[in-house]
Amino acid sequence: MILSGDEIHQNLGTNIHIDPFDPEKLNPNSYNLSLHDELLIYEEVVLDMKKVNRTRRIMIPEKGLILQPNQLYLARTVERTETHNLVPMIEGRSSIGRLGLFVHVTAGFGDVGFAGYWTLEMFAVQPIRIYPFVPICQIFYHQIVGEITEYRSDKYQNNVDIQPSLLFKELNPSAESDSQMRLEFSKASE
Repeated sequence: MILSGDEIHQNLGTNIHIDPFDPEKLNPNSYNLSLHDELLIYEEVVLDMKKVNRTRRIMIPEKGLILQPNQLYLARTVERTETHNLVPMIEGRSSIGRLGLFVHVTAGFGDVGFAGYWTLEMFAVQPIRIYPFVPICQIFYHQIVGEITEYRSDKYQNNVDIQPSLLFKELNPSAESDSQMRLEFSKASE
């Protein structure tokens, strides 16, 4: 069963945390989440599941940014969410879908206990101009039956930024230390 807007509101502060929360964004059975003002794109021609793939950060100016087809754009929500005892999910808003913008490629399904910003895997059917801070997707909540084990992964839990794929941590554990060394080197070079 999916929670109604009233149920979402009643669960705020206990099972559901949305920060910032705006009552105007509450829908009959969902809540609108907004697009942050930054994107990541991969710089590799071929992405490798077992390696860290380089990314480049792009700001979305107030005048908008045109997304091109055949390019994956990673973004994040403005809102940080945390969910307990419910299954959070996101879907693109129908108004966004009718413009040919996919808000997530496959990762619309959340886990009980997830806390952080939602990374969006955006893909445009045709060129489209996007703007920062627009309501881009909806979060909704399913009730769960049975014993609950909350999400505890150190890959994406409590993230503070857009998260590129960290699959390499599962497939090639030594790549994690290489990634950390590369991150420390890049910070020292700045």
